[in-house]
Amino acid sequence: MRRFKNILLIYDQSENILERAVTLTKSNQAKLTIIDIVKELPWDMQMLITMMTPQELQERLIKKLQEQLTQVAEPIRDSGIQVFTRVLVGTPFMEIVRDVLRNERDLVIMSSERRGKLREHLFSSMAIHLMRKCPCPVWVIKPDQQKQFTTVLAAVDPDPTDAVRNGLNSKIMGLATSLARNEKCELHVVHAWQVIDEIDLINLTELSPIEVEELTAKTKDKHANLLNNLFEKCDFSGMNLQVHLIKDSAEMAIPDLAKRVNADVLVMGTVCRTGIEGFFIGNTAENVLREVDCSVLTVKPEGFVTPIKLS
Repeated sequence: MRRFKNILLIYDQSENILERAVTLTKSNQAKLTIIDIVKELPWDMQMLITMMTPQELQERLIKKLQEQLTQVAEPIRDSGIQVFTRVLVGTPFMEIVRDVLRNERDLVIMSSERRGKLREHLFSSMAIHLMRKCPCPVWVIKPDQQKQFTTVLAAVDPDPTDAVRNGLNSKIMGLATSLARNEKCELHVVHAWQVIDEIDLINLTELSPIEVEELTAKTKDKHANLLNNLFEKCDFSGMNLQVHLIKDSAEMAIPDLAKRVNADVLVMGTVCRTGIEGFFIGNTAENVLREVDCSVLTVKPEGFVTPIKLS
């Protein structure tokens, strides 16, 4: 997966995620920056602190975290990897995006869970914020993720009328094939497609059941051709490729397939509209992320502009 040169790891005390970040950095001959974040003290806490100033307390926290990061980085540096450490201060997702912008990071790696947190869904609010607003790919990994992947799942949605979406599909396939080849594992590709409900077609258009069946078959063939056109640009040599053309909504098809094939990681796009500053995560992607129980590598299209500013 030799695509990244400047990787950012949000440290969360997970040895598994740290090891994966280090392995990826080494295989890409990249540099790795390990960060932690200190939130600014809320105003009401500042009023209660009497033993030291809020600034002194914050500086102590930063020093302690920096010492921890230095200890983490030492053996990595000794192995020959170029590694840096940094403690950011402020609203976590905003400061991470600003660091990405300032330093031209090309991948963010983080845990799906922040330490000490319990939640209904797999992904933390910070992870969702980064998947919405971070300009580079974001890889959110389950802390208990097995070290060796067996299945990579790529979700694509080819559209002949949308060049930006097709460009995003190409990026998804590029990352997914590289990851599957690097892990020596199966690559599954899913494309969900739909037609108007058959009953509605019969009732509203007076088509016969046979005509509806023919229309459905033609629609399926059209989507299969679109998928084949996308595959023409991909290199699947030596890979175990499984293609899933599923007649269903993406919200239903992708999480269900991820569970059925026991996907280790899902590679998908996370924005639904382009041409404006500050893309928003699409309803489809949001619904998929609520339901999946695997690590996710999210990708933005070319031309994405984050709404977060440096200053």
